[in-house]
Amino acid sequence: MNNSFVNTARLLGAGLRALLVLTLVTGVLYPLAVTGVAQALFTGRANGSEVEADGRVVGSSLIGQRYDLPPKKGGRAPAPDLRWFQGRPSNGLGTNSVNTQYTLILSGATNLAADNTVLIRQVEDARAAVVRDNTVPGWTVRPADVPADAVTSSGSGLDPDISPQYARLQVHRVAARNHLPVARVERLVDDHVQGRTLGFIGEPRVDVLALNTALRALTKGH
Repeated sequence: MNNSFVNTARLLGAGLRALLVLTLVTGVLYPLAVTGVAQALFTGRANGSEVEADGRVVGSSLIGQRYDLPPKKGGRAPAPDLRWFQGRPSNGLGTNSVNTQYTLILSGATNLAADNTVLIRQVEDARAAVVRDNTVPGWTVRPADVPADAVTSSGSGLDPDISPQYARLQVHRVAARNHLPVARVERLVDDHVQGRTLGFIGEPRVDVLALNTALRALTKGH
């Protein structure tokens, strides 16, 4: 009986020591080491890829955001602020319906088939809006000029990038709304075109937040 008690106590002690060591290594030392390496080598990414302007954080380069006018009374959807470059539609986003203590935005795709009448209507309405909003005196946008990313949402609904084609389609409207030369806005877009990752992954793209942050600085100095 005494030997059994001693063995049990020894096993419990060994288990407790193993638990403490593993807790220290995996719960303290390892997270501290990973955090330290991330902060030393990838500070911006480790902190959420934050974008700053005028000394304050205005967003993340990884998450798209809307540029809308203040909402009107009556619950109507806010209209886009056409002074700024617009990102992709975000039709896949929703709000939480289970835990309603907090208002959360849920990312995701619409999961609508290509022949779904709801999706077709969304695309047609979005294309008409792009044509209407970006047609200015001396510059006419045709439906055939509208790229796919201007009328469809991404898989997450939070894509921060648009294609260079969509960015350039908006140049004349942005220039007119901000009283800037078209050539200057075109150059601004060209300066923010990012190539394929590692030269072969993905497509060329333009980060809308970075572009609008640069546009804001340009309009302040104009």
